[in-house]
Amino acid sequence: MAAPGKHGAAAGLSRRGLAAYAAFALPLAMAALPVYVHAPKFYAELGLNLTLIGALLLAVRTLDALIDPLLGFVADRVSRRLVMALATPLIALGMVLLFNPPAGAGMLAGWFAGALILVYLGLSAATISYFAAGSALSRDYHERTLITAVRGMASLTGVLAAAALPEYLAALFGRETGLSWFSIGFVPLLVVAAVATLVWTPAPAVSPVMRRARFELRSVLQPFANARYRRLAAVFLVNGIAAAIPATLILFFVADIIQAVEYTGLFLVVYFLSGAAGMPLWVRWSRVIGKTRTWAIAMALSVVAFVWAFALGAGDVVAFAVVCALSGLAFGADLALPASLLADVIDRDERAGGGRPDGAYFGMWHLLEKLALAIAAGTALPLLDALGYQPGATGGATALAATYALLPCAIKLAAAWLLWRSALEPQRGVAPLRTKEEST
Repeated sequence: MAAPGKHGAAAGLSRRGLAAYAAFALPLAMAALPVYVHAPKFYAELGLNLTLIGALLLAVRTLDALIDPLLGFVADRVSRRLVMALATPLIALGMVLLFNPPAGAGMLAGWFAGALILVYLGLSAATISYFAAGSALSRDYHERTLITAVRGMASLTGVLAAAALPEYLAALFGRETGLSWFSIGFVPLLVVAAVATLVWTPAPAVSPVMRRARFELRSVLQPFANARYRRLAAVFLVNGIAAAIPATLILFFVADIIQAVEYTGLFLVVYFLSGAAGMPLWVRWSRVIGKTRTWAIAMALSVVAFVWAFALGAGDVVAFAVVCALSGLAFGADLALPASLLADVIDRDERAGGGRPDGAYFGMWHLLEKLALAIAAGTALPLLDALGYQPGATGGATALAATYALLPCAIKLAAAWLLWRSALEPQRGVAPLRTKEEST
């Protein structure tokens, strides 16, 4: 990494530095997809009731979300690398336990909840410190988007692996053991990626808050004193709910609406590959028209592409693949832009002095992400149960299609409207802390 200039801003991250930092994103995303997408259906097929699964997901995810601000507080006051190192074995153990439950239904619900708590705790601690470290890697307004985009590309690689490998392993060892083998093979990859990030990531360009203060509610709520953060958080939460509903229901939709469960992995691969392909476009547009407008346009494209899923039926494999491809293009903006906007928003507190509280912001950010997932699972699954849908049954198809396709589109439009009115971009004459051109 180049030496800082006289103002302390990084002159630019090297490719090796970017790659080292991005490495840890791959296994984090690789774990998240099975936990959030496969686990509900995995345990439903083992005999757990949909309402019980939804209730457990709501309870565990809410509990997990409430811990995130504390983890963010810790991330500002101890070594973030140490937190990531300690969280790595928790993720590994949680993944293995989650997809290798004991035989018999008597303790299935307790095992499901316990394994979720373990893997969520590890993922939360690692992700908050990891994202906070990434936010502090650069002061440059546009380089921040590059950092989040490269991290997003690594995440997409992990998601693609998580989308394809369970199906491949299921073909080799049987469908009921595909996720089991996946969780075991995941462990060494997690360790290698963690070592690469911890050892070779460059030093931060800005200093974190390192005050040795006791835990206080004021410290946890510090981000909400920032008006721009409040507006960004509202957009992020609403958009997160819109994205989490299809993620929770896609396996049910493919199995019972498209009736092509053998193509599940292909649909996920198409979606995430399209996200990777679209990401450079959104990064380039953000330099021309701004991050806020670019993200809003991506949301609108997502709605236009995804709403057609409601009209699909049995055998519409190609049509659903097109829906996945077009909505995946829009998904690339969700990976590249929100965290970059958040890094800009945190500048307000750095200007105010006392260090840069990235951990506090990303702790609350991660809480909102978990809250969106909890709301999606805790409402969509019981709603389907109440409307008469049961996995594998002939009834309830319309309810499933509407909940999967129409409901998230309506919520996404609300998020786009909030974003368009948010005024998140720096005002004219109030520049970000530093741009690369100003640093040279």
